[in-house]
Amino acid sequence: MVSIVQNVAVDCADAYELARFWSSVTGRPLHPDVKPGDRETLVLLAEGPVLYFNQVPEPKTIKNRIHLCLRPRTTRDQEVERLLGLGATFVADHREADGSGWAILADPEGNEFCVLRGDCDLAATETP
Repeated sequence: MVSIVQNVAVDCADAYELARFWSSVTGRPLHPDVKPGDRETLVLLAEGPVLYFNQVPEPKTIKNRIHLCLRPRTTRDQEVERLLGLGATFVADHREADGSGWAILADPEGNEFCVLRGDCDLAATETP
């Protein structure tokens, strides 16, 4: 017997607002029963586990032990700019001159996540 991952849980101060941010990031909808003020919310991903946001009283105080890594369908740099426009903040730059590496951003509550090279970046480096 094995276990499957049901959801990725994120503790947060405002479950609804943070779920709205991640819904915009992923282009995936909130659960249809979710409404402003809900203490638990879900973002329904296309496949795999859901993103589960759980409102808690204590603030984030240290670096995440688990974080999401995003692979955009566009270029990494285009996606970083889009996410900054949605309300993310830039944390650290680990992009290399050869195109490898990643950028670290944080969501509106300070949870770090990585933006990897995008599909377009990878396609540009493939040799026929």
